[in-house]
Amino acid sequence: MKSRLIAILRKEFIQLFRDKRMLALVLLVPLVQMVLLSYVFSNDVKYMPIAVFDQSHSVESTALLDAYQTTDYFVLAYAVNTNAELTDLIEKGQVGVGLVIPPDYAVRLRRGQAQVSFILDGSDPTIASTALSAAMLIAQNHATELMVQKLARSGLSWKVQFPVEVRTTVWYNPDMVSAYFMIPGVIAMILYAITGLLTAFAVVREREFGTIEQLIVTPIRQLELVVGKILPYVILGLFDACEVIAFGHWIFGVPVRGSLLLIACSCVLFLFSGLGVGLLASSVAKTQQEAMLTVFMTLLPGIFLSGFLFPINNFPLILQGLSYLIPMRYFLIIIRVLMLKGVGLSSIQDEIIALAIFGAVIMGAAAMRIRKRLD
Repeated sequence: MKSRLIAILRKEFIQLFRDKRMLALVLLVPLVQMVLLSYVFSNDVKYMPIAVFDQSHSVESTALLDAYQTTDYFVLAYAVNTNAELTDLIEKGQVGVGLVIPPDYAVRLRRGQAQVSFILDGSDPTIASTALSAAMLIAQNHATELMVQKLARSGLSWKVQFPVEVRTTVWYNPDMVSAYFMIPGVIAMILYAITGLLTAFAVVREREFGTIEQLIVTPIRQLELVVGKILPYVILGLFDACEVIAFGHWIFGVPVRGSLLLIACSCVLFLFSGLGVGLLASSVAKTQQEAMLTVFMTLLPGIFLSGFLFPINNFPLILQGLSYLIPMRYFLIIIRVLMLKGVGLSSIQDEIIALAIFGAVIMGAAAMRIRKRLD
């Protein structure tokens, strides 16, 4: 059995390394996806261009503008002279934020009745909500500083004491960098897509070229054939996972606080689901194009329902229920917790059990289906 399995593995690796373009894509695509997703799919709002219509031109309005510019959220990009210019900049998408300071801002500020207008482009609600929260926080801090200065001038600053003091502490990701959340998700997507697609291609390719019959009439057993077909892609998938983890840590500083052995074991468990889907796709597809489309039909629900891009708690109840049928949901929890929080097995045992059950069921169904097709 050992010699027959080694022969199948040798054949698969020869075919894998013979296709240089496919091999290059398999090795480079994870890095490209990691970089693109980490930079593009980011909720971090920094240096957002802002247009200012300052009608006051006073020391007080300058202090307000300085309060906005000293943070990383906004940068003064345009100073306009009319509301029409401000509207035109927002309509063209050159700025997403407009700040209007009225002419009597300084006078009303001394009375404690000053108001300014903060205009947001709400076409992108995610960025708009983040910018709104940042703008409100900056305004509140500036108002507090002005109040303290006013009381200090009157000699009452020693009596100022706020009733509630909030001290915030952010664990695991103090700077709240989106890449820390995104890169573990890239590992899940790569493991599922690479193993599913390549496993489906490997079996369908044999059927397209007519070499599957030659393998069947050899002394190789069906189990040895299936194992020999999928094992190279298990190794390749684990290599891609290590590649993303290493470059993610090197380029983006993503921490790896958990046990590497536990991370590797979790990846192997999740690989069984991807491999099973690939084998199932190969059993129903007659061409490599059909196999690719079949795998992508399962990949897209996995991306959108697993919590890869959007929080599951925001889904409608019916979609939250369907997400429990997605193996990637459990793996995402595992890999993010292991990499960012560094917990032990006891904290993720439920997800590990669920992932093992999914892998066993999908792989078992795929093995039965492939066996019938080979017979």
